[in-house]
Amino acid sequence: MKKYRIFHREWWKENPEWPNGLEPHIGKSRKIGEADTQTEAREMCAEWNKKRNGRFKKNRLSDKAEFTSNWDELEA
Repeated sequence: MKKYRIFHREWWKENPEWPNGLEPHIGKSRKIGEADTQTEAREMCAEWNKKRNGRFKKNRLSDKAEFTSNWDELEA
């Protein structure tokens, strides 16, 4: 098992009753991959965000890649 889990999620959801039609919302995380080092995890996030923003010019829901450590799972 690798030390870091990389995932993405949206930070807004469509809601016409809110200003600009967006309501703050922490979306479900969706796994992208895993990394051994924090540097590798940061690079994977940066690359995913770059590719995603290249495909979708309007990132209205602020879909972003993030990472977290798997330390709890590694120690079990």
